[in-house]
Amino acid sequence: MKKSILLFTFLLTILSCCEKDDNKNPEEYYSNNNTQSIVHDIVHDGVNREYVLYIPNSYDGTSSIPLMLNFHGFGGNASDYMQEADMRSLAEAETFILIYPQGSSLDGLPHWNACPLGGDNKSDADDFGFIEAIINEISSQYNLDMERIYAAGYSNGGMMAYGLANYKSDLIAAVASVSGAMLECTGSTSHPMPVLHLHGTYDSVLPYNGSSDWSSVQSTLDYWINFNNTIIAPTISNDNSGGMSIDHYVYDQGDSSVSVEHYKFIRGDHVWFSATYQGQDASELVWGFLSRYDTVSYTHHRAHETP
Repeated sequence: MKKSILLFTFLLTILSCCEKDDNKNPEEYYSNNNTQSIVHDIVHDGVNREYVLYIPNSYDGTSSIPLMLNFHGFGGNASDYMQEADMRSLAEAETFILIYPQGSSLDGLPHWNACPLGGDNKSDADDFGFIEAIINEISSQYNLDMERIYAAGYSNGGMMAYGLANYKSDLIAAVASVSGAMLECTGSTSHPMPVLHLHGTYDSVLPYNGSSDWSSVQSTLDYWINFNNTIIAPTISNDNSGGMSIDHYVYDQGDSSVSVEHYKFIRGDHVWFSATYQGQDASELVWGFLSRYDTVSYTHHRAHETP
């Protein structure tokens, strides 16, 4: 699969699926259940970058807690995306720090450079270094469980989650992609990597079965199934009680007991899904999967290069 930029078509399509509010005040507080999130600034690589930080009221500093990174799609705004892919109530209930990073501008539109070393490179933005700088800043200010840092994202943000799995696995315990794709620029993953992928079969932006520009869902799953040495024949279940028929595929018994899982939203579009599987929406499915893992479990597993 070869593509140099594909920006014009991709941008128009992505933006047609995303709503933005250009009147947001970057210093505005966002209230939820008497708690608050605020946009923070950080300078990385000589560039002023931003991220929305949510610290739950349930955090008291006495115990180390996980960190959840959630990446917006192409052309997205982190503060708006926090409303669409809202994990704040989960952060309160489960006590984890939640961050929505803001992508830098590419031709006037925010993006994630999830493939800095390959043909899918979009820019010279050092987004992996940006995320590492955020983690360092947060760990210096809060009691962060460095073994339980997770990455999830929507669309181009899902690409970023996969990019971290490939290039910064020393920081990331597990990843999830919602309506995203993995780019063909895999790096070196140092430990077994639990992967969750949610995708709709009617996705017209990143087609479920792939295209000349984007890899298919199954090819991405196959990559991680092979990498993690999971079972090849999945356990499959279905639920249609939450507004959509959804198939759940589980490839388990991988190295260090990791699994690769997939939720297939029948006739689902290019969205962060609100339809539920057994009562859980996309945010709950993502957290429920990721939170099962920590990098301590991988410590004694031999590191190996991806193909």
